Amino acid sequence: MKLHAINGYIQKIYLVEYDDKLMLLDGASRADIPHIERYITDEIGQPFSNLKVVIVTHMHPDHAGAAHKLRDLTGCVLVSANKSKQWYEGLDGMLMHFTDLILARWVAGRLKKPKRTLWYPRYLRPDVTLNDSQTVPHFEDWVVLETPGHTDRDLSVYHQQQDILYVADLIVKVKKRLIAPFPIFHPNKYRQSLERVYNMKPKTLLLAHGGEVTLDENAYQHLISVAPCTPATHWRATKVKLRSLLSSVWSFGFAEK
Repeated sequence: MKLHAINGYIQKIYLVEYDDKLMLLDGASRADIPHIERYITDEIGQPFSNLKVVIVTHMHPDHAGAAHKLRDLTGCVLVSANKSKQWYEGLDGMLMHFTDLILARWVAGRLKKPKRTLWYPRYLRPDVTLNDSQTVPHFEDWVVLETPGHTDRDLSVYHQQQDILYVADLIVKVKKRLIAPFPIFHPNKYRQSLERVYNMKPKTLLLAHGGEVTLDENAYQHLISVAPCTPATHWRATKVKLRSLLSSVWSFGFAEK
């Protein structure tokens, strides 16, 4: 088994290579699809159709954006967390989806990346849903771990034999410092997930934003100390402002009458 770290549009993409099959540890962004195809065919020398599994760790644009299109192109199996509801369900979900796309565009701008299409369906249609510690189909040496906090359905992916753990956005690295991601919807679950990863002490710890890192005691304690104690989300703040504006307009309308 070989693990490839590919520089994606706004995140690291991890591709697992076997002699006759490939797996993506996350669903990447829509802008990454041509790059992933070229890497598989030109760098690895395998047909694109050898991509057998794509794991969607959570529903943000750089982790789920390419999933459906990759399945259309390769016939791969989409794997996600076992949740009864869609992450972007309802009107709130629609607003959150739109806000997350804007945030992804902003990150690309900060990284001085050219503009690319990032739009993707807000409802995921997985082929397989997994619970904590279940094995990945076709890649039984890998298991998924539930590590929520950033969202309610975050998955990490673990290869026990080589002690490799990919934690997606559980931790991000900015200016050589490990920090908590933004947003965090479930602060208490986030701390529990951090503790779980820290206690595992994997030989190789991989981030979507930061590459390979070491989570030592100092870094762990710093993360615990700076992680929010209440939900910290951009879209909630936007929604509050919109409701306040609508309330003001509504009140003004009655006052005029």
